[in-house]
Amino acid sequence: MNFIEILGFAAATLTTVAFLPQLIKTWQSKSAKDVSLEMLITFCIGVFLWLVYGIYIQSGPVIIANLLTLVFNLIILSLKIKYE
Repeated sequence: MNFIEILGFAAATLTTVAFLPQLIKTWQSKSAKDVSLEMLITFCIGVFLWLVYGIYIQSGPVIIANLLTLVFNLIILSLKIKYE
């Protein structure tokens, strides 16, 4: 693993983990009223496209980060819909 891949995995870890507090807060409070539905949908589509791109260029950091971020945000989106 070279420096650029390590850098990619570090960036992937930070940007993916950044969504955990929102996911935990939404889950615990059973409320997602402060989260925009339009933003979540748009973001999920964008992350899905990044995932497809990562698969196309065969980049581990891009694939892993966007797969996990997509899962986290789909959970937040489903909680938003459930609790509204």
